[in-house]
Amino acid sequence: MDEVRRLVAFLVIALLGAAAFGLSSASSGLSVNGTTVSGNAFRSELAAINASPGMQCYLHALNPVSFGSGGGGDTMSAAGAASWANFRVEGVALTKFVTAHLKFDPTKQALAAAKASLESEMTDAAAAEVSADNTKPCTGTAAQAVAAMPLEMQQAQIVAQAASLYLVSKLSRTVPLTTKSMEAYFASHSADYDTLCVSIAVVSPSRVTGFQAAQASGASVASLAKHFSIDPSAKTGGAAGCYAPSSQDYADVRADVSTTALNTFPTKPLQIDDNGATDALFVAVTKRTVNTYEQAAAAVLSDLQSSNASLARTEEATILYESAISVDPAFGQWILNSAGPTTAANAVPPKTDVKGAKFLTTTATNYQ
Repeated sequence: MDEVRRLVAFLVIALLGAAAFGLSSASSGLSVNGTTVSGNAFRSELAAINASPGMQCYLHALNPVSFGSGGGGDTMSAAGAASWANFRVEGVALTKFVTAHLKFDPTKQALAAAKASLESEMTDAAAAEVSADNTKPCTGTAAQAVAAMPLEMQQAQIVAQAASLYLVSKLSRTVPLTTKSMEAYFASHSADYDTLCVSIAVVSPSRVTGFQAAQASGASVASLAKHFSIDPSAKTGGAAGCYAPSSQDYADVRADVSTTALNTFPTKPLQIDDNGATDALFVAVTKRTVNTYEQAAAAVLSDLQSSNASLARTEEATILYESAISVDPAFGQWILNSAGPTTAANAVPPKTDVKGAKFLTTTATNYQ
């Protein structure tokens, strides 16, 4: 009888232990410097994302991974869960840092501005994705996607956005996005915002040496394009149009010609994929037209947003390096890779074998 009582007691203890583990497992989620997001709260956020196609679409625009359902009954794909864990970790880490070191205490007005900024960022990212990939627009507005978030999730994202904006405003090298500051920036960088008229030459690999020899002997841009380019623009001496700062392709064109003088092809070409073949792409500026700040304002804003974001990302990486972070293995793995600390997706079996894999390729500016 004593043995039976001991067995029953052992089973009760075992069950209590299992229950305790279950509670611990359910409450385990994300932890950043002592601040936690419980496993239950995080799972409810994943479920909310899964239930809202609009929210999935806008989050995908911010970070192009799948936020759809995972395999085997999982609420979300491993990549989506890890990406959302990363969003949450970064947000908590930034908020903790600026609160502790920069006296961050957002007002109602600051939070309202952060909400508008978050929705604008989501809207712009989704629009850029539609433009680049010809995908369908997201269902509903970004404001509706934010409104569909559970209250804790929504508040955390708005506070994190406010913390990010506050951090950017405190970095010494960032430029405030005010008209006065942007005009001053433009005044000292006006040459970066000229309208660019360009000519191109698309040259097959077998003729690059001949092209470069003719170039070295002093052949003009128009002559080189006419004799060596396989692009239809060769008939007009390679003329590929003019690109103002308001042009969608302006930043790419500007980058393509950033190191060459007027009416000169570069000595080292870019590469372009032409129906599976790799050809050499030479791009030359044939004319520059000076613009006013008003004509370039949108491009200036875009450049400064990118520059400020880059500085913020560098600072953010430092903050994450110095933070004590843990992620429940059910949601991903906190790792250090070449880009810095991040949450990586757990490995899952591939849907196809390696025979179906394709190489990722980069594309050159689409000159038409």
